[in-house]
Amino acid sequence: MSNKSISEAIPVSPGISLNLWVMFVICFLGNVMGGTVSTLMSVYLPVVVKDLLGEVGAEKFNQTSAFISALYFLGWAIGGFIWGVIADHIGRSRALALAVSMFGLAAILTSIASSWELIMLFRFLCGFGVGGMLVINSTLLSEAWPEGSRAIAIGIVSIGFPIGIFSSGIVDLFVFGWRQGFLIGLIPLLIGISAFWLLKESDKWKKSRSSNEKVKSKASFQAYRRDLVNGSIIFGTMLIGLWAIFSWLPTWVQTLLPGANGHHERGLSMILLGIGGLAGGFASGWVANAVGIRKAMLISFSGCFIMAFVLFKTNTIFSGVALFEIALLSFMFGISQGSLSVYIPLLFPVSVRATATGFCFNIGRIFTSAAVFFVGALVSVFGGFGNSLMIFSFVFLVGFIFLLFSKNITN
Repeated sequence: MSNKSISEAIPVSPGISLNLWVMFVICFLGNVMGGTVSTLMSVYLPVVVKDLLGEVGAEKFNQTSAFISALYFLGWAIGGFIWGVIADHIGRSRALALAVSMFGLAAILTSIASSWELIMLFRFLCGFGVGGMLVINSTLLSEAWPEGSRAIAIGIVSIGFPIGIFSSGIVDLFVFGWRQGFLIGLIPLLIGISAFWLLKESDKWKKSRSSNEKVKSKASFQAYRRDLVNGSIIFGTMLIGLWAIFSWLPTWVQTLLPGANGHHERGLSMILLGIGGLAGGFASGWVANAVGIRKAMLISFSGCFIMAFVLFKTNTIFSGVALFEIALLSFMFGISQGSLSVYIPLLFPVSVRATATGFCFNIGRIFTSAAVFFVGALVSVFGGFGNSLMIFSFVFLVGFIFLLFSKNITN
């Protein structure tokens, strides 16, 4: 029986066929494995560099480590752009299968790399595939999943990435050697190969290939350009605020514990950031269905700003109250990630949707790296990490303002 006949013959629930559930599982597992291979190098990095370079000075060690990490994020950003273009030309399902297969294969090649130069190349390719996978996942689900439960499905898929981040720690616990650890790339490679056979193409994308739809897209270029700017700023402001806080929160926690080791408190804070983000991402679909996708994002952006103000301006000592506030701030982050994954793709016509989504998702990464640097660089200017993080939290208000004047869409 063909893929199409299966989906028509076995409806799993109203409006959701077996093929859609297969799509959901592949997208979710793709996100999980993307999160795993993204952070697995961070777990093994000291061992990897030492094995490949031997005993070297601290400067050479840090420089090599920085290059390996930077090449991954560069690949991620470039992949997000390029895979969007690819998906608009060859289709969402084939592009997704290729992107997942690519980062799985790159992880496997990392396990047999004989030099740090090859490690950098394979990490670039790994990031290139992960960046594309994240864009295509959101685009495919936004087109194929039924409107009534679309936000819920995409919200749940969005938490796969942080689950993957946790999974990289589990790999480290049970797999001592880094070369054996990176063989986990076999899993996404198998997922990608399976996707070639199991994923059904988006009907909306196939319709967009007609000449009439292409003409309509060109005719609406001016509106599309405004949405591109709005989408980039809205997504970018949340990205900047999120990573600035995630990157420097443990250091801020330590400033509340003068003279103490702070290992337990810093670790607990990061655990709550992860748990809050997972809970927020899981709940984002239900929040969007209850109040509308745009209102859900307005709640998230305003909630992030309010909680950042409360956290960084009212705590002078570390306490259980601060931990609660960290968890609530992260919950607001989580709502934004699920909601933005729904909202951004639907701003654009189908024929350019993946390209435009890739641009919006990744242009902010360039500014995010600068923001993370300046939070630390400007600590002395602003009088402490709390003040510095609070200043950068004003980006949430920028995103909130642009949302007020942005297009309202149905989820």
